[in-house]
Amino acid sequence: MTSNPLTELSKLGQSFWFDNISRELIKSGQLQRMIEEDDLRGITSNPSIFYKSIKDSSHYDERMQEQFSNPAKTPKEVFYALEITDITEAADLLKGVYEKTDGRDGFVSIEVDPNFAYDTEATVREARELYKAIGRPNVMIKVPATPEGLPAIRQLTAEGYNVNATLLFSVKRYEEVVDAYLEGLSERLLGRDSIASVTSVASFFISRLDTVVDTVLQDRTDITEVDHLYGKAAVVNAKLAYQMMVSLFSSDRFLKLKERGGKIQRLLWASTSTKNPAYSDCLYVDKLIGPHTINTMPTDTVKAFKSHGIAKRTIDQDLEDTQIYIDTLDNLNIDIDTITLKLEQDGVKLFIESFNNLLNLIDSKKR
Repeated sequence: MTSNPLTELSKLGQSFWFDNISRELIKSGQLQRMIEEDDLRGITSNPSIFYKSIKDSSHYDERMQEQFSNPAKTPKEVFYALEITDITEAADLLKGVYEKTDGRDGFVSIEVDPNFAYDTEATVREARELYKAIGRPNVMIKVPATPEGLPAIRQLTAEGYNVNATLLFSVKRYEEVVDAYLEGLSERLLGRDSIASVTSVASFFISRLDTVVDTVLQDRTDITEVDHLYGKAAVVNAKLAYQMMVSLFSSDRFLKLKERGGKIQRLLWASTSTKNPAYSDCLYVDKLIGPHTINTMPTDTVKAFKSHGIAKRTIDQDLEDTQIYIDTLDNLNIDIDTITLKLEQDGVKLFIESFNNLLNLIDSKKR
């Protein structure tokens, strides 16, 4: 029997999640098969995924027609009704994984309206409403890790919600997310509430950094012999984030929380499809395998890694080279911090655009 690299990941401490959800995925039995055959341990969703599912199929038409029968319902309310059905059913299918892993895996992530990315109170309010509407313990609320999102992450953690801190590009912002998470756990303990059931992940975006850094290198006419720098920034940045995770979750601050049941906030590698066809289609999986991590893969990346991926620990290999790479970029006046901040800001804009496009699509179907 041919080995399946996807099922080998858990032995190396990494969980395989799927960056996709649809009515067809659930109803066809494919999701159940992936849980059984590929050791799938979670799902991430976003408006872009639902946009494609609603636009390219008729699987949602009947449910939309039911929602449209109430003319007072807004496109956002209609979308949430559709989304919550999918999220709930997927969560039920993953409930066994949730129980088997003692609440470490088995989650389905649902995103708050990205139009609230810079509004702490609105983010917290909607997160509570979504969680209540779904009514499943194995749901994670995705909160953009903007400056305004950080206090929302802290507050939601303190209230016992599972949070997926998303749109992370920089190690500095990731450190701030961990601080918000640990603050939330500490606040929860002050209220004499258990922290043992609280699970959180930090979604660190990968491939987009290579796209930008490669473009910057190409545009620099004042430097030569930079071929060895292409296609490496994203993996280097992720490895630095991983080293930050190891440091922060080895600290006395966390170890005291761990004694009370606190869990490590795992790094989740997001945006792991390879954008440049010149690079390996498994690049952002092969190079980032290690303990206390998750890789949420889109469909094409799942197929590629299952076909010819290599499951071995790589996350802490060649660490000396990562610092050399960063120093080289610094010497070329290429500032990773500036680039990652711009990526965060652009990421919020793209999230908002995707969400609003989805609502416009639903509105057009209604008309």
